[in-house]
Amino acid sequence: MWSDVACPWCYIGRRRFAAALEAFPHREQVQVRWRSYQLSPEAEVGSPLSEAEMLAQTKGLPLESVQEMFAHVTEVAAGVGLRYRFDTVRPANTLDAHRLIHLARRRGPQVADAMVEALMSAHFEQGLAVDDREVLAGIAAGVGLDADDVRASLAGTDATDDVLADLEEGRTVRVSGVPFFVLDRRLGVSGAQPTELFTEALERAWAADGR
Repeated sequence: MWSDVACPWCYIGRRRFAAALEAFPHREQVQVRWRSYQLSPEAEVGSPLSEAEMLAQTKGLPLESVQEMFAHVTEVAAGVGLRYRFDTVRPANTLDAHRLIHLARRRGPQVADAMVEALMSAHFEQGLAVDDREVLAGIAAGVGLDADDVRASLAGTDATDDVLADLEEGRTVRVSGVPFFVLDRRLGVSGAQPTELFTEALERAWAADGR
């Protein structure tokens, strides 16, 4: 799954895919890998703007239109058990957050999965700045990483190459928006599709593999 920590539809898509995978009879034989993607790689770290102000400014939209969009996505998110708080969401450059996911993956895919969940919740539900390295160290500690080790890694360039490799591979498979799912290197699913569609995709990928 190519996704961005600051993408509201990615969190929704993650929940829908997880529901499909949970009901999939061969779920124990499915490995999930979260790939990095940045919607706004040029975003300012520690931006003083609100999320609505930032989006209105970058997209050239009236603030009222942005707030209507937020209301819609908040309603959709609630349908999968998420409580978005766009009034507290803080714009972020997500490079370090993606690095943190790769650092977590070194401890295993389940730790990486927990990190993705923690980062997305921090951004959309808790109003935390996921481009603040102290905040990231605290989030990392919450999923079992050593905060001091994380601080040291983020102060350098550790895992930056991993993020860049994900971005390059995304270009190779023509990812132009997220969330984007690639199943068994042969079937692509774009967007936060309904759970039923993810179920169908899992079944097709399994059958195509000849199992």
